[in-house]
Amino acid sequence: MSFTDLRLIEPLLKSLRHEGYNTPTEIQRQAIPHIVAGKDMLGCAQTGTGKTAAFALPILQQLHGRKPSPKPTQGKASRSPAKRAIRTLVLSPTRELAAQIGDSFKTYGKHMDLRGTTIFGGVNQRPQVRALKQGVDIVVATPGRLMDLLNQRMLRIDTVEILVLDEADRMLDMGFIHDIRKISALLPKQRQTLMFSATMPRSIQSLADKILTDPAVVKIAAKTATADTVKQSAYFIDPRSKADLLGQLLEGPDMTRTLVFSRTKRGADKITKRLNGLGFTADAIHSNKTQSARTKALHNFKSGRTNVLVASDIAARGLDVDDISHVVNFDIPGDAETYVHRIGRSGRAGAFGQAITFCAHDERRSLRDIEKTIGASISVLKHSIPSPSPAPRPSAPTGQRKAGPAGRPKRTKRKPTAGSRQARPKASAAHANDGAPRSSSKRRRNRAGKPRKQAG
Repeated sequence: MSFTDLRLIEPLLKSLRHEGYNTPTEIQRQAIPHIVAGKDMLGCAQTGTGKTAAFALPILQQLHGRKPSPKPTQGKASRSPAKRAIRTLVLSPTRELAAQIGDSFKTYGKHMDLRGTTIFGGVNQRPQVRALKQGVDIVVATPGRLMDLLNQRMLRIDTVEILVLDEADRMLDMGFIHDIRKISALLPKQRQTLMFSATMPRSIQSLADKILTDPAVVKIAAKTATADTVKQSAYFIDPRSKADLLGQLLEGPDMTRTLVFSRTKRGADKITKRLNGLGFTADAIHSNKTQSARTKALHNFKSGRTNVLVASDIAARGLDVDDISHVVNFDIPGDAETYVHRIGRSGRAGAFGQAITFCAHDERRSLRDIEKTIGASISVLKHSIPSPSPAPRPSAPTGQRKAGPAGRPKRTKRKPTAGSRQARPKASAAHANDGAPRSSSKRRRNRAGKPRKQAG
């Protein structure tokens, strides 16, 4: 099947030919006819299956076939030409994914008279507001920034004809469910709604039941097989030696563009700092970085200014970079699907790539589980990085008391000295009977006027 068989219009086919796309993916084959027909849809597909084009192409076709509605005006009519109203709203969980969806609409719709913009947080809102005021047909947004602009009355969405929730499961995980409900309530009831999710938990099904009307359901089985164009290998390595091994591997001339995956944001920063200290050009990308820093890091990696990008799984979700020669799992992923998704960044478009996994001693079972799921063995390579010596146990300082039978230090009797507690006279019988503490000048002051604080 080709894109022509999906009855896409010539402006879209022209853009696809220019990008070198000839054959639709499974999600595109199944989803595009439903969306072109105007049906609501619930799509379950992993990132990397081509779902952005699966909704961008039919949406562009629908908007192209209908005249843009003039933007509603309040008060007296203006002499200036009517601006366009927002006709399609796409919600995305992350800034990077939103930017890439916006780029896809721009790429596929470059032969059409349609305008779009992308709005997300972490950057100055003025350019985004300026674009909205000029009039757009398509808005791709993260829920947080969209709610900010709605509260500021910088845009209105009561003219939206098509709503898309992309990676709905991730948006719910990130706590956007309340924003989604508020946004949905501001939209026209008569609209087409498309919802995509990588997983289908009960919360997603519940949300779909509330916002979708008689939807078509498209489910694409999760990929657990790896591409033949990716050579897979692993190193058994002490966790404390991983950075040294990574530095040694990066010395190889074939590691031209390397994507390194870290389990945590803090770990990504530590790896990046270590690599830069070893003389490599590396950047980190994760959700704690500002948007400008993340955009710059991604641009530098794509342009070749840096040859190593260290990323967390969340930040790398939806990351689309060509010609990645190597993917390094600095931390082994927790499941096979994440492993397949990670290493699929390399070996694209017929090119060959390599995936290298660092595996600690206690992670070997996870590696075996990945092998069983993908149905392939991962070759284990040897390395020359010595394991660090175990830290010496601290010795007892000179003069330290010996431990008693229960492991506690023995008490040694000291002779009472003048002024010591042992040398003080015993309390009087009256004090002994009433339990009152020995008075001091400080205690006398407390009793005189300032009550002491009590615990709790």
